[in-house]
Amino acid sequence: MGQRETRWQHMGEYAGALVKWFAVGGLVGAVGGVVGSLFHIGVHYATALRLENPWILYLLPLCGVVITALYRACRVEGMGTNAVIESVHFGKNVPVALVPVIFISTVLTHLCGGSAGREGAALQIGGGIGYRAGRLLRLGEKDLPLATLCGMAGVFSALFGTPLTATVFALEVISVGALYYAGLIPCLTASLVGYLVSTSMGVAPTRFAVVMPEADVMTMVRVVVLALLCGGVSILFCRGLHGVEHLAAHYIKNTYLRAAVGGMVLIGLTLLLGTDYNGAGMEVIERAMAGEARHGAWLLKLLFTAITIGCGFKGGEVVPSFFVGATFGCLAAPWLGLPGGVGAAIGLVAVFCGAVNCPLASMLLAMELFGARGMLYFAMACAISYVVSGYCGLYASQTILYSKLRAEYINVHTKE
Repeated sequence: MGQRETRWQHMGEYAGALVKWFAVGGLVGAVGGVVGSLFHIGVHYATALRLENPWILYLLPLCGVVITALYRACRVEGMGTNAVIESVHFGKNVPVALVPVIFISTVLTHLCGGSAGREGAALQIGGGIGYRAGRLLRLGEKDLPLATLCGMAGVFSALFGTPLTATVFALEVISVGALYYAGLIPCLTASLVGYLVSTSMGVAPTRFAVVMPEADVMTMVRVVVLALLCGGVSILFCRGLHGVEHLAAHYIKNTYLRAAVGGMVLIGLTLLLGTDYNGAGMEVIERAMAGEARHGAWLLKLLFTAITIGCGFKGGEVVPSFFVGATFGCLAAPWLGLPGGVGAAIGLVAVFCGAVNCPLASMLLAMELFGARGMLYFAMACAISYVVSGYCGLYASQTILYSKLRAEYINVHTKE
């Protein structure tokens, strides 16, 4: 009788957990889907407005000052994606003000021509929504981090239309080498709901049409060489962004002046080099998939993004990493005997993987962006770039639990 009661008790616990996490994931995903879709629409219209009115570029210094003042007024200075990661690690509070502040600041950055992506805002907005929902639902100390991960997955999925990638990325990016499998159901639920909400609101999923070659030995050898190069580019990308940020903070102590100077430098670079490197640059990525890329485009995008983020403007680094990887891969591919579009696809995924240290999410990203054909090439490229990039990473709060070279527990933070 005792064993039977215990068995029914366990079944009740599992059933209760499933119901709870389906409900939490669905709720957070729905809210995240709406907010993420509005954010996507806001960035889209801000970019369109800037393209129709090129003079808006000259407002960049003022935009930087406004963003700095907004963060200071809301008392969230210095808070970003690392704060969300620390919330999952240590249960730290994610201020509710971070959600509207990063929303407005990222839209302003895109409006005036700063070089940034969207996923940084997605992770911060989503993490803030998930954390606040968990507090309102009075989730326990062990459940609150999972609610935060739900929010990250839901908004990421809404923005990019990649629910599988969003699920695994949210679980993988916190502590590389250990997944919070308890978060699989809530994060997947939030991702799917966020994706459905975004598509119903007219947000088209990100997809690229690239014909990948059939698997053969020589093509794989060429992909391996390209992946080795992309691993090095990912190191340069991370070091470049963090290096400019540290230099700017060291030489220009006043944050308002730093933002204004950064804006003026970006104006000068844009007048000199053109507008390809402002905003997210999705149109340039699409051209790279078609085999077209300007020489040095990847390095110039890195420079524009480093100045933008390093001087206090807001946005994400993932879409710029897409740009850098796609244009580098497109330019390097012909030297290796690969089609430019194939090199762009491999480069996009490999540089992203090296920068965020998330090989599983990167493989799923390749499948959702490009289709299942060529998965062996993408998987090999991700694996190589992950190892070659060492312990560099975009997020200083991210931890890598196991060595990339041997079966050894190390538990280190990624290096800036």
